[in-house]
Amino acid sequence: MSLPTPRPGIMDIAPYIGGDSKIPGVTRVIKLASNEGALGPSPRAQAAYAKMASELHRYPDGSCAELRQAIGAKYGLDPARIVCGAGSDELLGLLCRAYCGPGDEVLYSQHGFLMYAIAAKSAGATPVTAPETNLTTSVDALLAKVTAKTKIVFVANPNNPTGTYISADEMKRLRQGLPEHVPLVIDAAYAEYVTRNDYSAGVELVDAGQNTVMCRTFSKIYALGGVRLGWAYAPANIADVLNRVRNPFNVPAPAQAAGVAALADDEFLNLCRAHNDMWLPWLTNELRGLGLEVVPSVGNFILVRFAKEPAKNADAADKFLISKGIIARKMVPYGLGDCLRITIGTDEENKAVVAALKEFVTKK
Repeated sequence: MSLPTPRPGIMDIAPYIGGDSKIPGVTRVIKLASNEGALGPSPRAQAAYAKMASELHRYPDGSCAELRQAIGAKYGLDPARIVCGAGSDELLGLLCRAYCGPGDEVLYSQHGFLMYAIAAKSAGATPVTAPETNLTTSVDALLAKVTAKTKIVFVANPNNPTGTYISADEMKRLRQGLPEHVPLVIDAAYAEYVTRNDYSAGVELVDAGQNTVMCRTFSKIYALGGVRLGWAYAPANIADVLNRVRNPFNVPAPAQAAGVAALADDEFLNLCRAHNDMWLPWLTNELRGLGLEVVPSVGNFILVRFAKEPAKNADAADKFLISKGIIARKMVPYGLGDCLRITIGTDEENKAVVAALKEFVTKK
């Protein structure tokens, strides 16, 4: 019997598996596996989403005009050069489909987001990684890996899962060192959390030429991961390409309404940022006080490295946390098997993590 055969490379894709949400037999689960906003979505976004319930029979605005206008007003961008998607994941995939194919290479850093490899392979291209320095993107290493086959360079800034970032000057140096025909895609999913003076989400590089794209999401600080909403800011030529390859109604109407309302709720956004500014250093310092190595992070999560001995390693820590009703994220797919990634949660959740890991590291 002859079965339908996918084209070469598809079966090499390791499917992306999101963080777990449930623990069998546990009613009250503390989920800190997916970098979701600790305080949930804005009440105004929730109300806007619910209001759309009676309009579900209507197709959404395929151009996301109101949402693009709101994004443009919020960040001082040209709405005509904004493209919205079903999460930034969709936009990353569309970029690969549009600019890559068999025989091409997609370049990113060693511990970059797993979706880069998936997007590359889905388009028939080959994913290529460049070594990092101290778990941080290395511009020199990326430039050294560029070949005639390189068609896209992805840089997550800040990076997931490490939480590290490179400065605006370093990103500019990367852009200047790349061939002009190679798009640089800056994945700035966690940009709203970063308050460092030398950081930029990449807007100035997009505006400076025709070969840089900035991708953003509503899934993190806006806590709208469940509605799948993201956007890209691109030169007019690349925005035009994305609009040609995306699905005509790729963003549901309730998601658009929630996004517009979330952007207008500055008070709640500031509350979420202040919460992270307080609890990110607190959790980092508490876990370091337990003798654990914590990678410096500017996102809403931390990467924690554990001992190598079987009773105290990351796998044992993960099992122990699960026994306490806490879900962290194992990092084996990222080549960081000795680490767990832990999202900044609510006050109660952060304290529960510290208490559980204190019990773990001190138990005989």
